[in-house]
Amino acid sequence: MFPRRGEIWTANLGSPPVRHWVLVVSLDGRNLSDRTDTVLIVPLSSSGPEGATAVPLPPGETGLPSPSFVKGHFIQTFPKRGLLERERRVLTNTRMRAVVMAIRRSFDPDAPWPERRVSG
Repeated sequence: MFPRRGEIWTANLGSPPVRHWVLVVSLDGRNLSDRTDTVLIVPLSSSGPEGATAVPLPPGETGLPSPSFVKGHFIQTFPKRGLLERERRVLTNTRMRAVVMAIRRSFDPDAPWPERRVSG
């Protein structure tokens, strides 16, 4: 089974391996190719404040049991065969654009980031 961009999967990450939800962010040209055995993923976390490189996702959008945070600063190459189970929901194109901008802000100091107004 080939993963697609915007899908949430489970995968064992780290050493020792721990099961995590991950978001596939690579383009489908790569994901669906039988000549490439890796995809680009970003892990999801159940904690972490929204920031320049983190995007909050409500459970209603992901289908996961609790709120999640996509952490763009942890983007990584991952073997397709290491993806375990696909979740039922796929992120929208609008949400994927927000994730891509979070990834970009992790390495590009000139990437746009809306300024926050401080009231008072």
